[in-house]
Amino acid sequence: MDWDDMRVFLALARMESLGRAGQQLRLDPATVGRRVARLEEGLGRRLFTRSHQGYALTDEGARLLPHAVAAENTMAAAAQEAGEASTGLSGQIRVGAPDGCANYLLPQVIAAICEDNPALDVQIIALPRVFNLSRREADMAIGVSAPQTGRLSVQKISDYRLHLAASSDYLSHHPPIKKLADLRQHRIIGYIPDMIFDSELDYLSELGLERVALGSNSVAVQFNFIRHGAGLGVVHDFALPSAPGLVRILPDQFSLKRSFYLIRHLDDRRVSRLNRFAEILHKAIRKELAALEGVQE
Repeated sequence: MDWDDMRVFLALARMESLGRAGQQLRLDPATVGRRVARLEEGLGRRLFTRSHQGYALTDEGARLLPHAVAAENTMAAAAQEAGEASTGLSGQIRVGAPDGCANYLLPQVIAAICEDNPALDVQIIALPRVFNLSRREADMAIGVSAPQTGRLSVQKISDYRLHLAASSDYLSHHPPIKKLADLRQHRIIGYIPDMIFDSELDYLSELGLERVALGSNSVAVQFNFIRHGAGLGVVHDFALPSAPGLVRILPDQFSLKRSFYLIRHLDDRRVSRLNRFAEILHKAIRKELAALEGVQE
């Protein structure tokens, strides 16, 4: 079995598009298609189905995927140990994260890690949903709750806090907020209720607020609504330093504590470079969280 064809198979399985897989591999889409067809012919199996949404793994493709990933990890580990790239971490690592973490916490953390490891490429996938590590959507993921099923390794990273917040401009032009009951006189910003993918994100139910006047499935969109004075909502404390015009509301009456977890496929615990990256990432996130939340003390 040709390793180069397996690399193409992995790229298409992850990107679900000939064009995007070609960009990742620096091949034209037609070449990606031919290489996958050659692999399918050699194996005597159909590995992908094509639809208007792109390329999806067949059952045969899904069975091949963990073996291809294991081969990829073995090749990467061999290259690392042989010192072919650098004395630090190298290769590509993909991290999935909820978009609040991905927008306001991970960029500076990952940038610092890559500064120390010039041969390392890191991709952050920010999606408002749970990542499927069994299908290798990412090498590891950060979640807001610990999965209870699957062949997964779960490590708690840290707690983090959230508070109600609004812009100082909004507060100066709307009725004062002295107690939680006063919130009903204000425009509330939050998640679209039927698009909350994890119960840990159902912040407003703890306030008894049912109406979301301005909603989005994206934390970044909610944050920008609040920053531009459109209303008030629940904000991560670690995001507040990036928007000095925001003010916490009733912090002594309402505060939420949630947790981040580092989630990995159990088989990847045998891959030394992923173990090293996970250890560095874990420590760096804890340190950055403490620094950003400390600004609000």
